[in-house]
Amino acid sequence: MKIKPFRGVRPPKELAAEVASRPYDVLNSVEAKAEAGEKSLLHIIKPEIDFDPIADEHSQAVYDKAVENFKLWQDRGWLRTDDKEMYYIYAQTMDGRTQYGLVAAANVDDYMTGKIKKHELTRKDKEDDRMIHVRNQNANIEPVFFAYPDVDEMNKIVADFVANNAPEYDFTAADGFGHKFWVIRDDKINARITEIFRDIPAMYVADGHHRTAAAARVGAEKRAQNPNHTGTEEYNYFLAVIFPESQLKVIDYNRVVKDLNGLSPEQFLAELEKSFEVKEMGTEIYKPTKLHNFGMYLNGKWYSLTARPGTYNDNDPIGVLDVTVLSNLVFDKILNLGDLRTSKRIDFVGGIRGLAELQKRVDSGEMVAAFALYPVTMRQIIDIADTGNIMPPKTTWFEPKLRSGLVIHKLS
Repeated sequence: MKIKPFRGVRPPKELAAEVASRPYDVLNSVEAKAEAGEKSLLHIIKPEIDFDPIADEHSQAVYDKAVENFKLWQDRGWLRTDDKEMYYIYAQTMDGRTQYGLVAAANVDDYMTGKIKKHELTRKDKEDDRMIHVRNQNANIEPVFFAYPDVDEMNKIVADFVANNAPEYDFTAADGFGHKFWVIRDDKINARITEIFRDIPAMYVADGHHRTAAAARVGAEKRAQNPNHTGTEEYNYFLAVIFPESQLKVIDYNRVVKDLNGLSPEQFLAELEKSFEVKEMGTEIYKPTKLHNFGMYLNGKWYSLTARPGTYNDNDPIGVLDVTVLSNLVFDKILNLGDLRTSKRIDFVGGIRGLAELQKRVDSGEMVAAFALYPVTMRQIIDIADTGNIMPPKTTWFEPKLRSGLVIHKLS
């Protein structure tokens, strides 16, 4: 893999917690407006919140406001450019578990040639939106989230550096997640990191497929516009935080549906019995305990659904996934939901919200049934990416999310 250190644009130490924000796609505009303090990066990544009323996020005025705010944050000293190219280390702590990522500039060619592997399809409209932001800002404002196969020497470099150096930033965000950030100024360490990654065969997009695709497209666009292109220009790289595979944990990504396709609850349960062992669990929340076991909330009760042998294919990297099992046996076969990417009869709920959120949405009458899934593993994600397969929509949810605004990568 080809990665490089870069001159980060980032807040001074005393402002890091104020500037850093949750990612653009985790909050809607109303939530972002309520959450954004004066110096928050949300004014740059969701600038529609600076309009009253909140503006259309895809309008030209909003895109222009993003550029204006990015310049303003730099003019005011809320974001400053480092004096030389460096790698950084970013640690996140959630529920007592800490993961350590290398902040680096990843290479556009590695994405275009498939060395940076993806496991999800992207939507062109979302890609186009992110591409406009990157092009207008001439910068990657928010990082993408990558994984790589563990390398003992790399793990040791990070562990030693963290043990022997105080973090540049160290704060706990309002959601209770801890964030620490180190700056690697040692040129020898930076050079060795670059060498180590040359021997790593692949990296994997964990979160940020649209941002990755948009960044690569802008890099390719700038390359085509430059008659003196050499391949060393900064636009050939984009901002990534890269974590060793062993440190990452994927949490569940659940589903709620609006109707039962004309069936009564009793008829629906009878249909489920054809493909699942159905066990009523009462009113207490039921969390799936293993692969091919699901929790379902319907009519004020929780059920355990265990797919019957022969209804799934554990030898197929896609067929083994519980999102595939549930889609095939319930959403297609019984509910006839159609394309889950566009269906208005289904919604997806990240596991960070808890299973009580599923029950709440059904009890409110908004939805009629909810399904809790056992989470996929990093090994499953890597197997799918390595075989060139694509996961069904809304399969993976990584937590904690990367904080935006700790460092930014300019394209020139």
